[in-house]
Amino acid sequence: MKVIINLLLMLVVLTSCHAQKPISEVKKEQTTINNSNPKLVVGIVVDQMRYDYLTRFASKYGDGGFKRMINEGFNCKNNHFNYIPTYTGPGHASVFTGTTPKNHGIIGNNWFDKEIKDMVYCAGDDSVSSVGTQDDAGEMSPHRMKTTTFGDENRLFTQKQGKTIGISLKDRGAILPAGHTANAAYWFHGRDEGSWITSTFYMSELPKWVLDFNTSDAAESYLRVWDTFYDIASYTESDSDENEFEGGFRGKEKATFPYDLAKLKDENRGFDILKATPYGNSLTTDFAIAAIKGEQLGQDDITDVLTVSYSSTDYVGHNFGVSSKEIEDTYIRLDKDLERFLKFLDQQVGEGNYTVFLTADHGAVEVPSYLQSMKIPSGYLDNKETNARLIDHLSAKFNSSDFVENISNNQIFLNRRLIDSLDLHINDVQEAIVNELIGYKHIEKVFSAHTMTTTNFTTGIELLLQNGYNQKRSGDIILLSDPAYISYGKTGSTHGSGLNYDTHVPLLFFGKGINQGETYDKTVIPDIAPTISALLGISFPNASTGQTLGFVID
Repeated sequence: MKVIINLLLMLVVLTSCHAQKPISEVKKEQTTINNSNPKLVVGIVVDQMRYDYLTRFASKYGDGGFKRMINEGFNCKNNHFNYIPTYTGPGHASVFTGTTPKNHGIIGNNWFDKEIKDMVYCAGDDSVSSVGTQDDAGEMSPHRMKTTTFGDENRLFTQKQGKTIGISLKDRGAILPAGHTANAAYWFHGRDEGSWITSTFYMSELPKWVLDFNTSDAAESYLRVWDTFYDIASYTESDSDENEFEGGFRGKEKATFPYDLAKLKDENRGFDILKATPYGNSLTTDFAIAAIKGEQLGQDDITDVLTVSYSSTDYVGHNFGVSSKEIEDTYIRLDKDLERFLKFLDQQVGEGNYTVFLTADHGAVEVPSYLQSMKIPSGYLDNKETNARLIDHLSAKFNSSDFVENISNNQIFLNRRLIDSLDLHINDVQEAIVNELIGYKHIEKVFSAHTMTTTNFTTGIELLLQNGYNQKRSGDIILLSDPAYISYGKTGSTHGSGLNYDTHVPLLFFGKGINQGETYDKTVIPDIAPTISALLGISFPNASTGQTLGFVID
């Protein structure tokens, strides 16, 4: 008994001693914990990057870009989008919010707004003004995104001491990843200006480092001849340089190398021509480096966040297609830019002091006309004919088709008030449209809003549709076409489906706190934000539905 009492007394003394540690020691322990976080997190999105670009062009990559991230970091080889539609706006929002359009509300790049009865743009905001240009290209903000990003949560966690900066050639590629509390988001305004701009949502005037960058010859210096980085004969991973499946530039008869950008710019919206070349990615890298210097990112123990979206890969893919020499050269050059960027981070922030992840906002389909030449089922949809046939059917069945307000993004929006006034039931009208459309050529599946809101799908393409369906914003009818059938021109690639060519994208983690390895286990885009949040020890984005990839974190 006496022994037990003595042990209890010792426990009390030890506990008391621990509780009475000087405040300075407690603060020191807390500082040590905080110092375990990276000084800078860089989230990279490569617009329209299919997973197989990592493997297909591997022999052309150096050791310091993609391969460095793969060899020293963690490679999730079976990473997919888990929703439809796979567009740029929803993709960027989903990467950084850790959820899908069902929750964050970015259901497309543009969509029909059921309240104002008009199309809206995912980042458009006429309540703010442009900064850095007199053009309306700066009237943008993240106000249509309904949820937080991990950058927002880091700002809240650090009491606004941690900075967040978003950068992209595209406004939506800069704005949505950076979130609502960002210090800044910058995007490129081409045409006759060639400047990086922002909006009054963030600031009233550009900081000096941005003004200095804009007055340099950075953009103009890339108006040069675009030829292949290596001998074009070595680009055996691509189709022939001259073929019928590519678009090209105005003012040049054939879509073949080389391209004299200085001569072509006047017929291709001035500085905007850079967006559709690998030099747009180089310019983005230059600006990201300037941002890190100008904003002193990663220079203290409070984690900063930089989001960088490389947009040129998307423009090149849309123009020239998945199997073009142009897309191969673009990725070879992007690999060089990544190597340059990582070396700069080593020097500026310190090797081992930063964390990077790299993924994409969607993939892309092979050019259907090319697939047809390979005898693979594919083709092009005639939406005008489909829409006209549907309207005729509804007019005959209900003596009116005026209740169809809009058809866009593979969705049909109905005027429910008008349907009520015609003594019709919305479910009956939806079901009639489903039954009609499913009989149309090259339409594979059709679902009603009633089905989306009353059925719990757990697998298959139906689950992807439901993850992308926002009850407040999405339409009354959703259509899916046959695989590799698209609404697009006969040249170049596009995206938007829930099929593997659009959903399978890279996911690489690299740097501080990241294990070395790889997995073939399936991961999904919403897993990224909670994984980074867990690494930082901060709250997950407020509507995050992804899983923490614990095997990635050291």
